[in-house]
Amino acid sequence: MLENRRFVIIGFFSLIGLIYLSRLFYLQVLDESYSIVSSSNSIKRVIEIPFRGQIYDRNGKLIVYNTPVYDLMVTPYKAKVSDTLKFCKYLGIEKTEFDSLMLAASSYSRKKPSLFLRQLSKEDFASIQDIMVDYSGFEFVKSSLRTYTAPTLANSLGYVSEITGGQLEKQEEKYYRQGDYIGQNGIEKIYENDLRGKRGIKFVMQNVSGVYKGPWKNGILDSMAVAGNNLHTGIDLAIQQYADSLMVNKVGSVVAIDPATGQILAMVSAPSYDPNLLASRYFSRNYSELVRNPYKPLFNRAVMASYRPGSTFKLIQALVGLQEGVITPSSGFSHAGSPIGCHNHPATSSVALGVMHSCNPYFYYVFRRILYNNDIKNSYTASAVGLDKWYNYVSKFGFDQRLGVDVTGEARGNLPNKKYYDKIIGEGRWKFSNIYSLSIGEGELLITPIKMANVAAIIANRGYFYTPHVVAGIGDNKKIDTTFTNRRETGIEKRHYEPVIQGMVQAVTGGTARNAQIEGVVVAGKTGTSQNRVGDDHSIFIGFAPADNPKIAIAVFVENAGFGGSAAAPIAGLVMDKYLNGAVTNKAMETRVLNANFINKVIIKHPKKTVE
Repeated sequence: MLENRRFVIIGFFSLIGLIYLSRLFYLQVLDESYSIVSSSNSIKRVIEIPFRGQIYDRNGKLIVYNTPVYDLMVTPYKAKVSDTLKFCKYLGIEKTEFDSLMLAASSYSRKKPSLFLRQLSKEDFASIQDIMVDYSGFEFVKSSLRTYTAPTLANSLGYVSEITGGQLEKQEEKYYRQGDYIGQNGIEKIYENDLRGKRGIKFVMQNVSGVYKGPWKNGILDSMAVAGNNLHTGIDLAIQQYADSLMVNKVGSVVAIDPATGQILAMVSAPSYDPNLLASRYFSRNYSELVRNPYKPLFNRAVMASYRPGSTFKLIQALVGLQEGVITPSSGFSHAGSPIGCHNHPATSSVALGVMHSCNPYFYYVFRRILYNNDIKNSYTASAVGLDKWYNYVSKFGFDQRLGVDVTGEARGNLPNKKYYDKIIGEGRWKFSNIYSLSIGEGELLITPIKMANVAAIIANRGYFYTPHVVAGIGDNKKIDTTFTNRRETGIEKRHYEPVIQGMVQAVTGGTARNAQIEGVVVAGKTGTSQNRVGDDHSIFIGFAPADNPKIAIAVFVENAGFGGSAAAPIAGLVMDKYLNGAVTNKAMETRVLNANFINKVIIKHPKKTVE
């Protein structure tokens, strides 16, 4: 019995010993991670930053790509610089800059490498590579610089810059480290996860002086960096640059959309800036200069500026009136009794003529009929009920909401309803006579250029739209968010668009929008003059072409440029001509627009205060 117990005890301890030996064998022989840790004096873990995805236009032209550069890193506790002035001379920096860079690196960590000097070109790197061997604690890391093929689309593309401390703390996925680059604005920010790629890791051998001695274990544990996905946009680079040229010496926006898909063909915010300015090592200096520019080039007017739509809004009034049945295509109104004056034109006996002549009294009466449902009332209750019904229609055109365009900073605008006027005037204290300015797109209405371009696309499609978007596809398979492929309906029957489009065509052939004509192409358009409390009125045009088979819908806003037909309409006509025909037929008009200068008329204030 005792003999059996002895064998059990011996067997138990033998088993424990075998387990420990097996574990030791695994740790020392099979598990490479422990081998790497134990060799920390000679093995270095190197993070490889992937190339960021490139950006292309709709025709495959490159818009944004990557240029290889080198970042100089420093590990403070290892850094030894005996002659600081000589070191600074090599790098082309001042001693004060050297001191501040070293202080920042030490504040982050004395034992971890951090950024010392960013984005050295291949030429800079080659000139100092051998010299830097004499300075321990400094090392080069390959990086890349965002580079732009043309000085255009700055606000839509956005920019990439070093991640901030606040962003590091807030990140849900611990992906970024100090010194990493991240998309900060525009589609660079919206599509950051697609563009950034996947990091790689290399294990390399080095001697006690930090000199590279080759890959560890022939690179068996290395993982390759994976480049980010390329973005394929709906932008037509040639049209974008042409629209840019037409907006020189002007403040405002041009937005062009393919109505069949919702893809944005061009998105101009003027004045703009060269995106290369915010891709250089002098980012801070250049950014500060742009911020101080009185014309606010960093303010993306295409999606952020809010304007009164003016007479362009009459198109929506007509559509709502037709859908509600308070008017028919042949409804006519006289000017008598209207508190809003009109232009000198013949009697307005139809919806099409009302649109063609942009008749203010006509749409005053249309709006009144919508609110009162054809009953002659003028009470708070009737006005409030009618206004909310009207609000429900108009909001389906994208007013009083963010469309969801894939560019940062989209403003909501304003579309007043009963609750709004109850708050600013008082419940029971307002009625139609207080708000009739809405009938012609004035008063408390506020709209962004992207939304008015979308309205043009809705009318071109006869009642529906796709959410406007810059990016048409991601990666090799060109996948796209289903948000941008879902058809959104306005609830206005298709038949009601025909008399409105007829009026838009007549406005171009013989009305206020004649300057948008294109030889051989039937254009549908509507001008607007947006009232402005400071300085001259803003010039607006929306339209599409060809009228019967639309390929392009457009909105143009030119601040403080006066009538819509004089400044905005010719710009729209030229852009549409260029897109449809590949060349401009009206050279005289092109010369006139290129030479036009309205920028001196702009009252310099913060854009949110000037664009009313």
